[in-house]
Amino acid sequence: MNRPSWSTGWPPLAAAVLVPASIVARVANGSGTVTFVLAAAAVVPLAGMLGQATEQLAQHSGPRIGGLLNATFGNAAELIIGIFLVARGEIEVVRASLTGSIIGNLLLVLGAAFVAGGVRHRELRFSAKAASTHVVSMALAVAGILMPSIYGHQAVATAHRVEVISIWVAAVLIALYVAGLVYSLVTHADAFGDCHADPGGAEWSRRAALAVLAVVGVLVAVESEFLSSALESAVRSWGVSRLWLGLIVVPIVGNAAEHSTAVLVARKGQADLALDIAAGSSAQIALVVTPMLVFAGLLFNHHLTLSFSTFEVGALAVAVLVVALVALDGETNWLEGAQLVGLYAILAITSFYLGKV
Repeated sequence: MNRPSWSTGWPPLAAAVLVPASIVARVANGSGTVTFVLAAAAVVPLAGMLGQATEQLAQHSGPRIGGLLNATFGNAAELIIGIFLVARGEIEVVRASLTGSIIGNLLLVLGAAFVAGGVRHRELRFSAKAASTHVVSMALAVAGILMPSIYGHQAVATAHRVEVISIWVAAVLIALYVAGLVYSLVTHADAFGDCHADPGGAEWSRRAALAVLAVVGVLVAVESEFLSSALESAVRSWGVSRLWLGLIVVPIVGNAAEHSTAVLVARKGQADLALDIAAGSSAQIALVVTPMLVFAGLLFNHHLTLSFSTFEVGALAVAVLVVALVALDGETNWLEGAQLVGLYAILAITSFYLGKV
């Protein structure tokens, strides 16, 4: 009970090979493309370990806390990547990666989870109340990005005013996220489906699960730093735009934890937990990670404002709208999951030419 036993042996074995390999590549090759590839590959088995540890912890704490913990640990990669990019002045790439993380969780991760669960179960059911709360949180986050973006394109706008607006909006978004946690975990917890723990179903102890989460979280942070430092080399080698790499590639790697875990629990019919992981992670990116990076920009004197491009705002709005149409009835199936993934593919294809000359 105290010693973790993995349901599949490949994640720790792959991590034991790829993590040292990425460190050797960083030392020998610096911030080259090989470092980028190995760091990205190392995140995948680490995500599998993170997902199983979170699932075990959810047995002790209940699915609601488990989903919150998975989203939090999974978003550590995005936050750390973002901080390093802000420190280097890569503001355009940071905005793209934030947008990509949100739409990636809402469309790719949630869609893949619905497909995986829908193939095994004819219908997946979850709390419509929880889905509504997630959708409203995301709509507010889009509004928090939309309004500074609209103002930033006005003739009267100045860089200083846009920055001031972004700081205040960032503070409001964080406050709204905290209020949402209080609502779903404290005052209205009974309206969000089954929140009861089942310690008898856990194979690991609570202490073992927390220890794995802590260690793997640190390793994900290290690999995230390798990824951010090797970004420019990957752009030159592959001939893609830096914007597309930030919008699609970096978020897919960063979202590996949420992706693997959401698919795993959806296959078991735990649609509520899959929704909490995917939609909850998007809400954390929009309401917590994005505002924190705004404040990080002040520390590094590379100001990150909430004035996003028209494409980025449009992609966020479309993603939230479609997820609302799919999720608000409290049930879904594999076809709706495939439709979410298809919309993500449309956005990825369109965005490929963004930033290219």
